[in-house]
Order: sequence, then structure tokens, then C-alpha cells
Amino acid sequence: MPLSINETAGAYSELFMLLAGATYTVAFIAFAWDLAKSSKALRLIDEKAAEAAAAESAGTLSSSKQPVAAGVGSSAGSVSESASGSVSDRTDGHVAGPVDRAERPTSKAATAKGTGAGMADGDMRYAAERRVPARVAVALTILGVLIHGAGVVLRAIGAGRVPWGNMYEFLTTGAFMAVAVFLLVLIKRDLRFLGTFVLGLAVIMQVAAAVSFWTPVGHLVPALQSYWLIIHVSIAVLSSALFTLTFAMSALQLVQSHRQKTVAAGGADKLGFMRLVPSALSLENLSYRINAIAFIGWTFTLMFGAIWAEKAWGRFWGWDTKEVWTFVIWVVYAGYLHARATRGWTGTRAAWLSIVGYLCIVFNFTIVNQFFSGLHSYSGL
Repeated sequence: MPLSINETAGAYSELFMLLAGATYTVAFIAFAWDLAKSSKALRLIDEKAAEAAAAESAGTLSSSKQPVAAGVGSSAGSVSESASGSVSDRTDGHVAGPVDRAERPTSKAATAKGTGAGMADGDMRYAAERRVPARVAVALTILGVLIHGAGVVLRAIGAGRVPWGNMYEFLTTGAFMAVAVFLLVLIKRDLRFLGTFVLGLAVIMQVAAAVSFWTPVGHLVPALQSYWLIIHVSIAVLSSALFTLTFAMSALQLVQSHRQKTVAAGGADKLGFMRLVPSALSLENLSYRINAIAFIGWTFTLMFGAIWAEKAWGRFWGWDTKEVWTFVIWVVYAGYLHARATRGWTGTRAAWLSIVGYLCIVFNFTIVNQFFSGLHSYSGL
């Protein structure tokens, strides 16, 4: 028998959700501040390096002309040879020009690895320098996820069940898992450059839940009253959180790839903040590994969903809209993994395929839940 509804816990849950959304917003601003401040600092380093190179070049020219000015031990021929040598040094790349400065690693991590194009460390390890805005942003994110987690738990207490019964609960729990997974990955890898993406998406999900999908605390519809709800939905939400990270990395991969090509062609580096982001290849490799893990989880999501369908409706597969789109997502990511591993689909093609897979997830959890009738029509609206 379902437990009684605790409206007080439900009301406090909504308050905690709003507080979490506000905290995420401030954290989002802090992550954006970190990108802007670091970009400005890197430009100042470049300017100082350029001034030092120009001063060194001027000193070389001055010393080469000094014997001529003094008129001691130097012929016109030697002066010409010395000046010619100095000019040659300036034109064959020994003195950094605009392109060289754009491609020189300036951060400690980039310098250590020599990644080129002034990009962050390819292995995404933490560097020695302290980025205060980034630290503030991470601290706020931790505070936000603790408040958010309390809100999710209070929603579960208020409803007397797991809080995964309607669109409001799907969005709030999904946002919580996306941020929590992001923080867990931060323990081993410096993915703070993803903060604006992840926190921005979490804020959007929280606002959408509160404004468009708010649902009062209530009992589950009969179709969801099963222990398979915990197994099926928990794996789906965790997999979706991992796919959220790879979506952000794939989007940044496209931007970084374009930037690298522009700089290599001698163009101006107009995206200075991207120097905190690893190379396109590093982003692609990590995204591929995370997608492989998330794909395994999505495979279990599909399998457990079929088992649950047989328990609830007496068949494993019925071509319901939700079932079809869950399978479509599986096919897209299976195609991504297969194409990259065996067909050489790397670079922008792999990134776009990963993005398409995530857009299918968004479509499945929003449009399908709201506008397609079927056995899975339990958005709560």
C-alpha cells in the first residue's frame, strides 16, 4: 500500500529546489568569470612575451651595429653581413610573430606538455596555478548539489516513494545527477572548463521544472508502481548524466577544432577562453571513453525496460513511442562507437554524431513524454 502524502516535506522540497537553482546560477556566473579572467590573464602573458621578444630583438640589432658606430675593427662588409644575419633571424621564425605567440603554450600545464596553440593540458590533470574563480565556482557547485540532494530526498519523503514519477521529478532528479556526476569526475580530471555548460543546463532544467512542469506531490500511476522503476530509471538517469558530459565535450570539440585550424592557418585567435580547454583530439578521446561507459548503462536501460514491460503489460516490446525512441538512442550511440572504432569516424564527424545522440535523449525526455500518447504517457501534466 502506498505511503501517505507528506505535503510539508513536499513544500520544503520545492524550497530546496529553488535554493539549489539560485546557487547553480551563481556557480554558473563564477565559471564564466573564470573563463573570462583566465583569457585576459593569458593575453597579458602573451603581450609581455611579445614585448620581451621585441626588446631582445632590438638589443641584438643594437649590439650588431655598435662596432660600426664606434668605428673600431669593423669593415662595411662585416657590418652588412651582421645586419643581414639579424634580418635573417627575424624572418626565419626565431623571433615570435603573432602566429607564434598564439600557438605558444602559456599556462603551466600547456607549457609542460607542449600541446601547442596555447591549450590546456591534454591529459586534463590539475595544474599548479590557482584559479580563484574556478575554486569558488566548484565550492558553490558542491553547496548547490548538497541543497539539491536534500530537495530530492524531501520530495521522496513527501511522496513516500522514489521521486521519478512525472516530468517535474524527472527534470529535478536529472539535473541533480548531471551536476553530481560532473563533480565526481572533477576528482580525477580538471573538467572545470565544462562548468558553464553543465551548470547552465542544470539551471535550465530547474527553471523548466518549476515553471512549466510543476506537479504537486502525489502517488504513482499504477503502471509505475513496481520495483523495476528504481532499477530502470536510476540507470537511465545516470547514463543520461554521462551523455550530458560528452555532449558538452563534443560541442567544445567542434569549437576547438575550428580554432586550431584558424590559428594554424595564420588567423587571429579570437577565442582566447578556449585556451583553457584541451585540444580537440583530447576532448574527443575522453568523450569516446565516457560514451562507451554510458552506452553500457543505456543498454541495461533498454533491457530492463523490456523486462518491466513484460511484467506490466505481458509483452517485452510493443512499439510504443517511448520504447521506439529509447531504441533509437541506443542505435545512434552504437553507430557512433562502431563508426569511430572501426570506420575511422574521428574529428568533427564523431562529435556531430555524439551531439545527435544527445539531442535524441532530449527529444525522448521532453517531446515524447508530453505530446505522444501511449503506455508511457505519465508526465504528470
